[in-house]
Amino acid sequence: MSVLATHGLTVRFGGHVAVDAVTCAFEPGTLTAIVGPNGAGKTTYFNLISGQLKATAGTVTLGGRDLSGAGASARTRAGLGRAFQLTNLFPRLSVQENVRLAVQAAHDGPHRRGLNLWSVWNDHAALRERAEAILETVALAAKAHELVASLPHGDQRKLEVALLMALEPQVYMFDEPTAGMNAAEAPVILDLIRRLKADRSKTILLVEHKMDVVRELADRIIVLHNGKLVADGEPAEVIASPVVQEAYLGVAPKEPA
Repeated sequence: MSVLATHGLTVRFGGHVAVDAVTCAFEPGTLTAIVGPNGAGKTTYFNLISGQLKATAGTVTLGGRDLSGAGASARTRAGLGRAFQLTNLFPRLSVQENVRLAVQAAHDGPHRRGLNLWSVWNDHAALRERAEAILETVALAAKAHELVASLPHGDQRKLEVALLMALEPQVYMFDEPTAGMNAAEAPVILDLIRRLKADRSKTILLVEHKMDVVRELADRIIVLHNGKLVADGEPAEVIASPVVQEAYLGVAPKEPA
């Protein structure tokens, strides 16, 4: 049974249809890679799902609940987690303080007690331990007391994943998670995604250009081209399909013999 679904999801910018009536469902325990050429509508589709863009038409549902009229923050509270674009870092706070706030927010839920986040912290040893465990997982424990503003780009990305993990969403959405990272930093992020994938109760969506990453991580690939969903299936099957060879890889279809 799908946890997340879009039906007829569409957005127009003037006369341009950026996402064109995309209907797709995503099941728990699966990692779906969303691929396509530049300008295909991949990130726009993500923005429509996470609520950063308002759809012209269509619906987004999570666990059967229609979120189409909800904003980005409401969708986050409902269980949609958008890494690297939705998550906000606090640059003047330490790494540890950022994760503590996220853990406390997740614990208190949508009815949390406003500015009482800090005053209750020392009463919750389990929450402190949760924050420390997350920092260990993302390999940032050694930098717990550093200001976020001083972190290099790769460490800031790891921290964004840490905050997303702290919020414990039902759906994790990663848009080009290793973009701008060097060869030493990227494997840490990919390993984090592998660990999340091991939790079969979670659903993961991944926009990625690197086909070696897609082949390794994806259980399923969907392909967008000119805003339309043009392919959907198992990775080997989709990558080998003529529509992907032509639209994504730039390989012209073979003439019949």
